[in-house]
Amino acid sequence: MRIMNGAALAKKIRSVLSIEIDFCKNKYGRSPKLSVILVGNDPASMTYVKNKGKACREVGIEDDLHFLPFSTSQDELLELIHQLNEAPDVDGILVQLPLPKHIDKNVIISAIDYKKDVDGLHPMNVGLLNTSEDCIIPCTPKGILSLLKSENVTIAGKHAVIIGRSNLVGKPMAQLMLRENASVTVCHTKTRDLSYLTRQGEILIVAIGCPNLINADMLKPGAVVVDVGINSVDGKMVGDIYNSIDVPSIEQKASAITPVPGGVGPMTIASLLENTFEIYRRRIQ
Repeated sequence: MRIMNGAALAKKIRSVLSIEIDFCKNKYGRSPKLSVILVGNDPASMTYVKNKGKACREVGIEDDLHFLPFSTSQDELLELIHQLNEAPDVDGILVQLPLPKHIDKNVIISAIDYKKDVDGLHPMNVGLLNTSEDCIIPCTPKGILSLLKSENVTIAGKHAVIIGRSNLVGKPMAQLMLRENASVTVCHTKTRDLSYLTRQGEILIVAIGCPNLINADMLKPGAVVVDVGINSVDGKMVGDIYNSIDVPSIEQKASAITPVPGGVGPMTIASLLENTFEIYRRRIQ
């Protein structure tokens, strides 16, 4: 079994981006700019936002961080998004989720100019993805696909089983795998006979956020396993495929697996940088 090292691939992507961004900055007179909005002070979200800002600066993307109080109203947030939509030097806009309950995330996502929507969550981008048109692809599914291809995983003709149906991972991941000519089954935590279905998966992608969801008995021998889950167990970051007793048998049964941390997470950030640069390039050329 091999470990699919997302951190190593993400480092290579950032290195290439840094060179391309430097070239474009010298040619066009400005760097790409990503505006990130965080409402409230959720510790996990704060960490994610700071990590995104750091990653931007490392490759030459200008990070424009907006930290808003929890009491910010939906109208106030919409006004800021409108300003960023109109700003000529802002290439990408990202609103960190989750939002406070008094703010409708669907209204906020739809308010972002879909051409600046680096997360690929705007209804226009979702629709374009579903019809296989050119669009901004959500960062985590894009990163997973890049990692699989870099590891020379055969996708065409394979059966991919995806556990999770969110707009962030599950649904767009299914569309991307279909684009690559895989057969796709989408499951969730309430799926009956989940173990039977997971044992059919030659590529298993788990994105629920539930530790100990998958054990070795649920895997097809030789399966490629992508663990998207992020969970904290006894102060340790673990994925959805976690069991201190069963990890060795899972590793023996799978042909390849992503670690947590160091697997999908770094690729999500790398894809965010790629999306920001691609939007910038479309706008300046």
